[in-house]
Amino acid sequence: MIETVQVTKTYGRVRAVDGVDLAVPEGARYGLLGPNGSGKTTLIRMLLGLVFATSGEISVLGRPVPRRLHEVLPDVGALVEGPAAYGHLSGRANLRLLDAAGRSVRRTRRRRVEEALERVGLAGVDARPVRAYSLGMRQRLGLAAALLRTPRLLILDEPTNGLDPQGIHEIRRLLLEVNAAGTTLLLSSHLLAEVEQVCTWVGIMDRGRLVGQDELAALQAPTGRVVLRSPDADRVVALLDGRVADRDGDRVAVIHPDAAALNAQLVAAGLRVAEIGAERRTLEQVVLAATGAGTDRMERR
Repeated sequence: MIETVQVTKTYGRVRAVDGVDLAVPEGARYGLLGPNGSGKTTLIRMLLGLVFATSGEISVLGRPVPRRLHEVLPDVGALVEGPAAYGHLSGRANLRLLDAAGRSVRRTRRRRVEEALERVGLAGVDARPVRAYSLGMRQRLGLAAALLRTPRLLILDEPTNGLDPQGIHEIRRLLLEVNAAGTTLLLSSHLLAEVEQVCTWVGIMDRGRLVGQDELAALQAPTGRVVLRSPDADRVVALLDGRVADRDGDRVAVIHPDAAALNAQLVAAGLRVAEIGAERRTLEQVVLAATGAGTDRMERR
C-alpha cells in the first residue's frame, strides 16, 4: 500500500527525513514510532503530497506520489497534526462541506455524515460551532472526516491526542473494526502502549532515519530465556546452577527453550512455581535498543 525508496527531505542544512525505505503491506496495521522531532509527521506529509521530497521515490496504492496524487487521494483518509475545520460551523456542516468537495453522491451525503459522526462518538453533539469543541471532540471530528468515504488506506498522525482513557479505548476499537473491514492503517504515534495494542507492524524512526521495521510479533519474539517467580528461588538457583541468567528476589531468569518443560522439572523436584513464562521483549525495549537514550522520550502511557 505504501513504499518509499531512499526518501529524503531537507530544510536548509537540516535533514528532517533521511533515506527512508518504508514498506506498509496491504491489510496491515502499521505503527510508525519515534520521539517528537524524529521525522514521522514530515514523512506522512510527503506521502500525502503536502510537502515534496527532496529526493527518493514514493508509491501509495501502487501509484507514484506526487505525480499521480489525484488518483490516490480519493481512496485515502488522513488525519495529520491538528484537524482543521471552520470554527463558526457545526461538525455536521463541516463534514457536509468536505463531502461536497469530493466525488460523492449528493443524495446519500446526509447518511454518510451521520454514520461518520456515529462511528467516532459525535452523533449526539448538537449544532454548537466547532470553536466550542474540546480538543478531544476536534480530534474525533478529524477522524470522522478521514473515515467519511470508506478509504482503502487510513493515515493517522497521533489520533488519540487530547482524548481521555475512555475515548482512547473507543478509537482503538474503531480502528480495529475499520481494519477488519479491509482498510490498511498507518498510525503515527509516540505512545508505545497504543501501538502495542493496535498494530501488527512497527517502524521506528530516530533523527530522520528509519532504524527498524518488522512485524510486531517478530520484534517481540521469545529471547530464549524463561522468567519465573518462586518462593523457593534459592533452591531453584541451586538446582539450575549454570543456567540462571539473572536473579532479583523471587524472580529468576533461566536460559531455557521451553517454559512448560522447565515447569515440569521444578515441580518434579518439589519446588513451588508461582509464575512462569517465556521471556519476550517489550516494545519499549525494542525501541530503546533501536534508538538509544534521547532528550525527547517516548511515552509508555
